[in-house]
Amino acid sequence: MTNSCYRAGVDIGSTTVKLVILDEEGAILFGEYRRHQAHTRETLAELLRLAQARLGDCLLRVRLTGSGAIGMAQALSLRFEQEVEAVASALSDFAPQTDVAIELGGEDAKIIYFRDGLDERMNGVCAGGTGSFIDQMASLLSTDAQGLNTAAKDYREIYPIAARCGVFAKSDIQPLINEGASRADLAASIFQAVVNQTLSGLACGKPVRGCVAFLGGPLHFLTELKAAFIRTLKLTPDKIVDPDHSHLFAAQGAAMAARGDAPVSLRDLIGKLSGDLALPSEIKRLPPLFESEADYRAFQARHARATVRKGELSQYRGDCYLGIDAGSTTTKIALCGQDGELLYAFYSGNAGSPIQTAIRGLRGLYEQMPKAAKIRAACSTGYGEALLKSAFHLDFGEVETIAHCTAASFFDPEVDCVLDIGGQDMKCISLKDGYVDNVLLNEACSSGCGSFLENFADSMGYTAAEFAREALFAPAPIDLGTRCTVFMNSNVKQAQKEGASIQDISAGLACSVIKNALFKVIKLTRADGLGRHVVVQGGTFLSPAVLRAFEMISGSEAVCPDISGLMGAFGAALIARERAVEERSAMLSLPEILALTWTSRSTRCQGCENRCMLTVDRFSDGHSFISGNRCEKGLGAEKKTAEDVPNLYRYKLEQAFGLEPLAEVAARRGMIGIPRVLNMYENFPFWSAFFKALGFRVVLSPRSSRRIYELGMESIPSESECYPAKLAHGHTQWLIDHGVQTIFHPCVVYEMQETRSAQNHFNCPIVISTPENLKNNVEAIGEGKTRFLRPFVAFTSEKTAADRLVSFCAQEWGIPEKEVRAAVRAGWERRELVRGRVRAE
Repeated sequence: MTNSCYRAGVDIGSTTVKLVILDEEGAILFGEYRRHQAHTRETLAELLRLAQARLGDCLLRVRLTGSGAIGMAQALSLRFEQEVEAVASALSDFAPQTDVAIELGGEDAKIIYFRDGLDERMNGVCAGGTGSFIDQMASLLSTDAQGLNTAAKDYREIYPIAARCGVFAKSDIQPLINEGASRADLAASIFQAVVNQTLSGLACGKPVRGCVAFLGGPLHFLTELKAAFIRTLKLTPDKIVDPDHSHLFAAQGAAMAARGDAPVSLRDLIGKLSGDLALPSEIKRLPPLFESEADYRAFQARHARATVRKGELSQYRGDCYLGIDAGSTTTKIALCGQDGELLYAFYSGNAGSPIQTAIRGLRGLYEQMPKAAKIRAACSTGYGEALLKSAFHLDFGEVETIAHCTAASFFDPEVDCVLDIGGQDMKCISLKDGYVDNVLLNEACSSGCGSFLENFADSMGYTAAEFAREALFAPAPIDLGTRCTVFMNSNVKQAQKEGASIQDISAGLACSVIKNALFKVIKLTRADGLGRHVVVQGGTFLSPAVLRAFEMISGSEAVCPDISGLMGAFGAALIARERAVEERSAMLSLPEILALTWTSRSTRCQGCENRCMLTVDRFSDGHSFISGNRCEKGLGAEKKTAEDVPNLYRYKLEQAFGLEPLAEVAARRGMIGIPRVLNMYENFPFWSAFFKALGFRVVLSPRSSRRIYELGMESIPSESECYPAKLAHGHTQWLIDHGVQTIFHPCVVYEMQETRSAQNHFNCPIVISTPENLKNNVEAIGEGKTRFLRPFVAFTSEKTAADRLVSFCAQEWGIPEKEVRAAVRAGWERRELVRGRVRAE
């Protein structure tokens, strides 16, 4: 066997190593797939030894591919093959009929289009919807990826779950677990979230059509994930390419490309990998947080000045004020005295039940509280504000922004910026003259928040506080940049492989948290642009490493209260003190709260087609609390008549879309479709009357729903496009699916000027350009199957609109000018009639 020479392909991905060896005819002699846990060299050596045991000491023509293979190729003096080219080569050989390939890896997701040239779409800053995301979700359900796959086979219902960010997905899943959702439904929902993320966020407007190949480890091993793609794309068996070795395709393509490469001995290759191979370093380093113990002591002394006065609860007499902050991952309680002194504090992870955790904290308060002290008022804030206010009959509830600013101004009355980093949230609140001027917060990504730091510390066998202490004197922190949590995990593993210590990793993560907050969330162009009086808070700033990283990166000396993790609760207590008007709080007594029991159940609201998932909490004192509703219908209150509480939104909708269309037999000029989107909510009265006067039957798309959104999901060209604009794709597709041959959606540049004092009446650029966007991305329109009319129109005046529509109607249908101007008059009158009725109502 020593004279045998084969072709070999190595695919080193973010989480796995794949090795394929082909004979001269291209048949696979050896193909294996292994997770590398950041030990790529050792894993590749192990695979080569397996090949040696099976094939003997042969010669190999080797080529490497994959996101982690460039450095290895350089170290081994072997050639590198771009992985898209490798996959394309393997597919063209195995399944030349393939139109689109969907490939999911550990941290990578790709869609490759093969018709009309090679076109690839790949994830960039986010690893949501990849194999590592699935692993995270499986861990949350105390299983592995295969366990999810097995469970998903028995699903009955799909829940909406975020796939853009693993931390946010956890926020969606945890309440469903608490509400008793079955593991089968959760598993299937996770897979559906991956599908939605891939088709909407990755395809970005290029539809997945024709014959589709499913490649990569997750799609190879997780049959239910693949089934979710097939179900969503409505693929028939003849349009599916599902190779037995789909997880090895990139490696196979690399092997095919190695035909002319110089052969190397398999034994020598194993020897190089087992020896002292010098791989290039992939990790950048940062300066240390503290140069010396003296620096750290000076830092501590400066921040010790921001300390709230503590009072002895057991000796306190008189009124006191309670604040409860039920956050995304923690529950905090603060009791303050008449002068703002802190009498009692509680901080704990809420373990999925903020009520139970709050009761545990109040039990500690009850055990310490003397008879001479009484709670005069109580206020809740945070995610669970309404739930706890209802459960305990608290006096007030306040949004967390106000609670945090109230607490911040207690420490610095001149505060002009509050930066709060919590478990899953990052907020930056700008203040002007003591009032909130602007609020910025994380929306699609939660990388580097407190929850991530806590989970990572736990995985390393440390508490969060111990892990933070390790960072203080790290000699060379690793630079993780501003990245998705999944990518951070990968970088940390790479750093460990290169010998980075726990200290360097902890310090690097502290810097990453701050870079995410400043440059991804707040989107600062200059790190010193926060303000002159900055207060930082949130449980994450309990870490001196994170605080020091903030001051180094921002170049500012911040005020960090010693109760930074309690600021929401402390602010709520201060609000209760400010607003107290009664002699005694309406809150249940502490013994009543400690004796409180409750039950939770989930149900679907039947009030409309949204069918919101409601959580109904019933308490032992007879009252209940309903959450999950998106309108008042799910609250279970006695229904009011229109005379009692007029629904102005319903009235406006009825007026705007209430003009009866022409009967089909009376529509001498045919049918025209109009999507119910964007400025049509204002302008449809004009267009419906206009087209009716011209003899067209108008077909309007239905009210927006999740199903409407999903209809147009694959033609959305940008994940950052606003949701109303994304909905336009679904409404347009609905019209196409219902046989409408001509769709009218004008680009309205100027709306009617509402008042003389209005500064302008220029439309939002997205509203103006959405019809152009639809024309370029909706498949039936691009292929000419549907006529899509999108004239540029301005409602500056009736004459301006009429002049433009005269030329447009003459060009499209040859309609005489006199008839068009009469139709514009009818539309203008109808619009004014509707506007007048709405004003009067």
